[in-house]
Amino acid sequence: MFDLTKLSRQYIAGEWRDGRSARVHRNRNPYDGSTVAEIRLATVEDIDEAYRAAEVAQKQWARVNPFERQAVMERALRIWEGYRDDVISLVADEIGGTFIKAAIEFELVKNFLREAATYPLRMEGRLLPATIPGKENRLLRLPAGVVGILSPFNFPMCLSMRALAPAVACGNGVVLKPHEEAAITGGTLLAQVFEEAGVPKGLVNVVVADVAEIGDAFLEHPIPRIISFTGSTAVGRHIAEVAGRHLKRVTLELGGNSALIVLDDADLDLAVDAAIFSRFTHQGQICMCANRVIVVKDVYEQFLGKFVERVSKLKMGDPRDPETVIGPLINRRQVERLLAVVDASVEQGARVAYRGPVYGNVVGPVVLADVRPEMACAKDEMFGPVVAVMPVANEQEAVRVANDSDYGLTGAVITRDIERGLRVAMQVETGMFHVNDGTVNDEPLVAFGGEKASGVGRYNGQWGIDEFTTLKWISIQRDRRQYPI
Repeated sequence: MFDLTKLSRQYIAGEWRDGRSARVHRNRNPYDGSTVAEIRLATVEDIDEAYRAAEVAQKQWARVNPFERQAVMERALRIWEGYRDDVISLVADEIGGTFIKAAIEFELVKNFLREAATYPLRMEGRLLPATIPGKENRLLRLPAGVVGILSPFNFPMCLSMRALAPAVACGNGVVLKPHEEAAITGGTLLAQVFEEAGVPKGLVNVVVADVAEIGDAFLEHPIPRIISFTGSTAVGRHIAEVAGRHLKRVTLELGGNSALIVLDDADLDLAVDAAIFSRFTHQGQICMCANRVIVVKDVYEQFLGKFVERVSKLKMGDPRDPETVIGPLINRRQVERLLAVVDASVEQGARVAYRGPVYGNVVGPVVLADVRPEMACAKDEMFGPVVAVMPVANEQEAVRVANDSDYGLTGAVITRDIERGLRVAMQVETGMFHVNDGTVNDEPLVAFGGEKASGVGRYNGQWGIDEFTTLKWISIQRDRRQYPI
């Protein structure tokens, strides 16, 4: 069982303590409004202390034998596995995640830890030929140094650990700033796991702070060499600009406006199942969610009828109920933003095929039909249980409409012809695409990331090693070199 009093504090230089801010953040349960935690926020001074502690600890950690680093990562995995029931309960309380969502996220974190545990033994160097006689070229893969991680509220454990685990496994120090509304599940909980696993004091730090108070201090600090961010495209652009001025590397996984394409030869029952999972998992608060369902007109009405029938039966309400599919959005601001998009789309001509009730932060599912590309629901990422169903004439138009977006994270197509599905996959401008599956997929061994306004860089597998390490060339001149001067 977690000690929430402990986890409601900052974790800096191996110590659990309050931040120096005069402000206290009240972390509220988005379903019933109860207070989950009260956290005294961090200041710029706290952030500086965290980065300096990470820098000192990282030098020690980088010298640790790779087999020992692997053993620490494996202990972290075993510790995490023992927390399953407590984690699922905490996800419901802090961010309104349903049992289904929490179980999926728990397994993803477990897989990320398992994969990252292999990284210390995969940081291989190379010997390369030289053009100069008697020279030996060595290429070494080394830790980057210190990594600053910013994670969002929607899948906080997963999206924090996706960067935290590989960064630590590759020999780096870390300062993690979770979203303040997911401060525990996205931050201090993970710090406790690594503390118990035995990382050096100061290697992993968690600061909970409000950007309104700290400004760009987290980004501009001279110590971190890499900034990893998952969140909105608008914030990602700003982070990239600031990091660029300071010549820091960035890994950015940003917004999405994913399309699930249903072709005229699709298994419609599969299409409905895939669309339900792709849109309504965690109330649609996932960057990979299918914002748009693009359906060829020959099967449009049939698909829409089946889809609405299923959507109308989705259970909504208390995320602690294992049967609940749609729980609360994270806060009232997100509710109002989502409903404004729905109202704007209806004014633009979208037809409401189904609309569930709204109470508190729980928004019932909304199916908007006959949607055109210029409508708000088709252009904006709707971080909630609203879906835009768009009719198209044929496969070619489906691809064109899918690509009519600034985003390019993921997508999917449902068809009985695998080769046809592959043809569509090759034409849709995304970093990831799935044939006869939903849009929500993440695998620990496969490169994860987007194109266009959906991000820069790739997570997972070998690409995780690449993102959180650097290469150093060392040459050795074994024979005396003859210089031209």
